[in-house]
Amino acid sequence: MIGLLPVDKPEGPTSHDIVARARRATGVRRIGHTGTLDPFASGLLLLCIGPATRLAEYLHPLPKTYVGVARLGQATDTDDRTGDVVGRSEAWRELDETAVRAAFTDQQGERMQVPPAYSAKKVDGQRLYRRARRGETVVAEAAPVEIHRLVVRRLALPDVEFEVECSTGTYIRAIARDAGAQLGVGAHLTELRRTRIGPFDAASALDPERLDREHVLQALVPPLAALAHVPRVDVDGDDARRIRNGGTVARPGVLGLLVVAHAGALVAVAEGDGQRVHPRKVFHDA
Repeated sequence: MIGLLPVDKPEGPTSHDIVARARRATGVRRIGHTGTLDPFASGLLLLCIGPATRLAEYLHPLPKTYVGVARLGQATDTDDRTGDVVGRSEAWRELDETAVRAAFTDQQGERMQVPPAYSAKKVDGQRLYRRARRGETVVAEAAPVEIHRLVVRRLALPDVEFEVECSTGTYIRAIARDAGAQLGVGAHLTELRRTRIGPFDAASALDPERLDREHVLQALVPPLAALAHVPRVDVDGDDARRIRNGGTVARPGVLGLLVVAHAGALVAVAEGDGQRVHPRKVFHDA
């Protein structure tokens, strides 16, 4: 069993809980995922099954789309509803809707974003959330992120529903936090759902309640299809064998990361240098 399994994670379980369910359902121990969802969040989780775990690094950079709800007037130490309230303000009642929308949409584009205090970001080799739980005050350095699109979908103050498409590494909790700070009232995230990762949609993902071997086999995306966003080169049988044995093949003009395919199956993830294609990771049963 090898491939990519899109799962629609409900609120409550951790991403690791979903991986554990998939292991029990399939009997496959080698299962990973391409990006964690917090327990209070729901939505699309991409599981890599079997040898497809080697593809995770090529799926991780795909842009992600979320729908979130921010509540103005309350700041929490985690920047979401799971934390303790550390600030309150009733000034949200006096806010102009145009200013509220701008506090969110102004965050579009390339920007530096400070990770939440309770996050998996590492500072001095330790996860921030571990240090925060010990009572340490540690502020992570701002990191570059790109928010490709941010739309306010609904205003029902103090709640603001918004949709965002962003680069990997973007914290949606931080978007809510920063909007609240700009408005001077504080804010935290109360709801979060990941609806897309690249071409994969939560609407067509597998319900974890149907996470059994039969439904997994039906929903499994073959490795070659999972890498449809990567440029592709098709080779004949002889070249496929050569590449799977670690050899190179001539392909003038081919540059950069690519996938090599033969007869509709993944042969390798490779690199083109303009003259030849060099395998980076080869697959024998994909």
